[in-house]
Order: sequence, then structure tokens, then C-alpha cells
Amino acid sequence: MVHWWTRNIVDPGKLPLLLALVAFVVTFLVTRCITRLIRAGRGPFHDVSAGGQHVHHVVPGVVLMLAGGFGGVAAGTQSWVGATTAVVFGIGAGLVLDEFALILYLHDVYWSEQGRRSVEAVVLTAAIAGTLLTGFLPFGINGAGPVERLIRFNLVLTVLANLVVVLVALVKGKYVMAVFGVLLPPVALVGALRLARPDSLWARWLYKRWPKVRARAERRAERHDARWDSVGRRIGNILAGPPNDER
Repeated sequence: MVHWWTRNIVDPGKLPLLLALVAFVVTFLVTRCITRLIRAGRGPFHDVSAGGQHVHHVVPGVVLMLAGGFGGVAAGTQSWVGATTAVVFGIGAGLVLDEFALILYLHDVYWSEQGRRSVEAVVLTAAIAGTLLTGFLPFGINGAGPVERLIRFNLVLTVLANLVVVLVALVKGKYVMAVFGVLLPPVALVGALRLARPDSLWARWLYKRWPKVRARAERRAERHDARWDSVGRRIGNILAGPPNDER
């Protein structure tokens, strides 16, 4: 285990990535717990305001991301400073992506159906970071022979190809399939090949030229939502909290 840790995490310089990922996930979970306590009126927590203006936690998140990012570039990966800045960056990223929907819609939709895009963005980011962390990178590995390097390089190409498929699924509005597809490539492939959701970027870009295809996409989306919407809503309520109209 120690040999694996040194060879695959320490030697390639991936320790900062591990620290950033852990800080990112922990920050998101803690932030969600605190915001739900504030919403329920429990505990000592409350919203932060300055001059009567509510300060969203995306603001300190951006500051921490900038500090950690620029600090990490300056410090490198082989010092305690690099590890510290990685943690700072991870904390900032957790705060920012917890309000990803605010940035996407330019409106405070935290406790709405649109606000669940933040949870999806966090899960997707964590999955991609985890893939990079555990991936078989062909660089920086001491004692790797030509055969092992070739195997690792092919695996990297496979991961990159899967990320392209995941992006296609995202553009088609298949957010859940894209998230799970990071770790399970066939899921992302199915999402990328199937018809896009009618409200997705893909549909807005392409389906307006083919009204019959758009009509098929709308019928399929209606059937899918009728079957799975209640299940997805229950899972979303557990992860992100129920929207305001369901309280």
C-alpha cells in the first residue's frame, strides 16, 4: 500500500489533487448542511449580509479559488505550501459550485428546481477529479517500462474520449447520465446517442431545423418524465433539499 501510494500519488505529484478533491467534497457537504439548517431556522447559523445586501457564499469561494489557484501555481506541487494552496482551492471550488446555478441563471435559484444544477455540477466535477486522481497517468511514474507506459497512455486516451462523450450527454440535457457516465462510460454513451431533451442546448441549436425530430424528442421526454420524474425528485430532495414549492 505504501509503495502504491508513493508510486502513484506522491511521485507523480498528485497529492495536491487529492487534497483539493477531499476539501472540495467536504466543503460542499458542510455547506449544504449549514444552508439547510439556516433554511429550517435551526442552530446558530444565519445568512451573511453587508449593508443590507445578502452575500452569497460564491463570493468568498471565488476569492479562495483565486488565492489557492495562483498560490498553487507559484508554489508548485512538492512543498507544504503547494498542499496548503490545494486545500484552499478545493474549499473555494466547493463554495463556488454549490452556487453553480446562481452563476448559470444569474438569479438566486438555490432552493428551486433549477438550483439542482449545482448538485449535478458538484457530482460531475468530483467524478472527473476522482478519475484524474485514480487514472493511470503515463507521466511521473518511476520505474515504468515501455509496455506499462503504453498501457497507461491508452487508458488516458480512453478517459479523454469518455469525457468527450460525457460533454455531449451534458449538452443534450442528460445530466444524470453524464454524471454516472464519468465512472460508467456505457451510460454516457447511451446519453450521447439518444435524442436530446427539448430544452437542452443541443435541441436549441439543431432541432429547430428538424421539427419532426424535435417533436419526437418532446414525446420521449414526456414519457420519461412521467415514469421517472417522481423518483428523481425524491433523490434530488435528499441531496439538495426540497424546492420552495414543495415545502
